[in-house]
Amino acid sequence: MSRTIIIRHRIIDFISLIKQSFRGEELDFTQGSIRRAVILLAIPMMLEMLMESVFALVDLYFVGHLEESSYAIQAVGLTESMLTIVYSLAIGISMAATAIVARRIGEKKPEAAARAGMQSVLIAFAFNAVIGTVGFIYATDLLMLMGATESAAIYGTPFMKIMMGGSFIIMLLFLINGIFRGAGNAAIAMKSLWIANVINIICCPIFINGFGPIPAFGLTGAAIATTIGRSTGVIYQIYHLTNGKGILKVKWSYLIPHFNQIKDIAKVAAPAVLQFIIASCSWIFLAELVATTGGDEGSAGYQTALRLMMFFMLPAWGLSNAAATLVGQNMGAGRLDRAEESVLKTAKYNMIYMFVIMLISFAFAPTFASFFTNDLEVRRIAIQAIYIMSTGYIFYGMGMVLINSFNGAGDTWTPTWINLGGFWLFQIPLAYFLAKHLGLDYTGVFWAIPIAEIAISITGFILFKKGRWKTIKV
Repeated sequence: MSRTIIIRHRIIDFISLIKQSFRGEELDFTQGSIRRAVILLAIPMMLEMLMESVFALVDLYFVGHLEESSYAIQAVGLTESMLTIVYSLAIGISMAATAIVARRIGEKKPEAAARAGMQSVLIAFAFNAVIGTVGFIYATDLLMLMGATESAAIYGTPFMKIMMGGSFIIMLLFLINGIFRGAGNAAIAMKSLWIANVINIICCPIFINGFGPIPAFGLTGAAIATTIGRSTGVIYQIYHLTNGKGILKVKWSYLIPHFNQIKDIAKVAAPAVLQFIIASCSWIFLAELVATTGGDEGSAGYQTALRLMMFFMLPAWGLSNAAATLVGQNMGAGRLDRAEESVLKTAKYNMIYMFVIMLISFAFAPTFASFFTNDLEVRRIAIQAIYIMSTGYIFYGMGMVLINSFNGAGDTWTPTWINLGGFWLFQIPLAYFLAKHLGLDYTGVFWAIPIAEIAISITGFILFKKGRWKTIKV
């Protein structure tokens, strides 16, 4: 067979693989080619996370062209920083749901998997009721606590109130997608984010600038559009959970509290939530440190760079989610060797992806920054932040896979300790030292981010090779 024919067959096979990954099938990932399994899971998971990152970028684009753009960008960025607590709960509980659902699917127990998923929803609702209420009532105070000036905080309060008040929608979007990923159906998770983003992109200019009988709400309109978009995505998820066509045949009776099962889920979820709260609170501290050392322009520039970084990082996080599903299902099937090999292959692919993103960031940082803001000083700081934070991208790629692999195995304590040491005992003191004591101001904060992420990734690899995660029971 000629080389040309071989290449043609490989291209055809890859296109077929992509089509299969979009169809939304539950597949057995405990056998067959690991490379094929990673691709089938990774493509929809990466696109899912890419769509999640589009939410913030769409908001940032439209509000960045408002008259008071520095206030608007700062409000969006600081609200997103506060929402990282919600994201932490959502991701933490969804990690537990993914781990337990994947383990039950690997054990060929789909009913138990469906029950576990619904009990996870109950846990999420209880936590979010408190956080959403506090965020809504104290919106202005929270913005000022994170470093916003009084005028900027007042300007951004309606945006913050709507986003925090509707945060349970964010919680459901993450959690239900985690349930689908655990079952191996990443395509449904991806499509729910597609739908949510299309609605958001349509609604954003309408509610921000006004259209026909709809008045211009300005910054507040971005929050309205985002909430409508995410709510539509959740409705799509619920339909596919309850239509009885997938491997997870969910019944409304599964929402009746089962306290023993809630206890078991909480054992996995509690440290998973804690690990992301540790990480997200560190980002809030860094945002406050940048705001106090760089003022409104420094804060807006940092938030612009951070949103761009998250835009590229979330697809990498999606790829690393593939490792969580593969680890969980293969451990359920007793295939520990296959679970470990899946992690190493996924890490390799993620590091390649992040290397490409690093090159793109270095090449197009000025273009990216100018797209989101017209303010020259904000643009200058954003470009500087992009250059500095991009230096650690390759290590980010490895670290994300390792963290998700621990979580997929149900070993949620190991990443928690890694995050505590890496962020609070290393990154934050380093950022404060560089910014305050060495006089680098906000630039010192920028440098602390890649340095700490590199240390976290190396620590994660050492602990992964020790293999304690292989002994975890869920």
